[in-house]
Amino acid sequence: MVVIAVTGMPGAGSSTISKMLAKKLKIKYFSPGEYFKKHSKKKTETDQALSYWKTEEGSSKKLHNYIENLQIKIAKKGNIVICGKLSIFALRNIPSIKIWLECSLEERAKRTSERDKINVEEAIKKITEREKMEDVEWEKIYSINRRNQQKWANLVVDTRKMTKEQTVEFILKKIKLSRDGSRL
Repeated sequence: MVVIAVTGMPGAGSSTISKMLAKKLKIKYFSPGEYFKKHSKKKTETDQALSYWKTEEGSSKKLHNYIENLQIKIAKKGNIVICGKLSIFALRNIPSIKIWLECSLEERAKRTSERDKINVEEAIKKITEREKMEDVEWEKIYSINRRNQQKWANLVVDTRKMTKEQTVEFILKKIKLSRDGSRL
């Protein structure tokens, strides 16, 4: 049974990489963030997260606890990649592998601008606003700084100079090594 938790800052590629990993490993994929964003009426991913966070429901502890418990329940079934901004924290000791994707703000903004079809400056503004809002809200709800998850990960991958395919292959190679008895 394998459970992989993948996280990183917005725009680091965690959703894309997680979906690709799940497909390559022929296991399920779940994103608490997609569950969260589906309640928003906005078109782009960045706007979805921002607009929903600004609602009473979107910033409620009750909703976030529900999402945390949902991903725990799903993770306990095994054979899944779970991609969430707090998944390493939320799942604690459940995942077999905890991956933090590292990426500069500039690269994340470039990727977000391509995905959401906005200019890079606007992407930087929206990412920064989202990060500040999430940091404040998660501190209130969980008393956590999400960046601490990088220390809890057993694999940190700098995605700046790799394509998404190279990133997935790098992670798969590390997973294979760990299954052979080596550490990640």
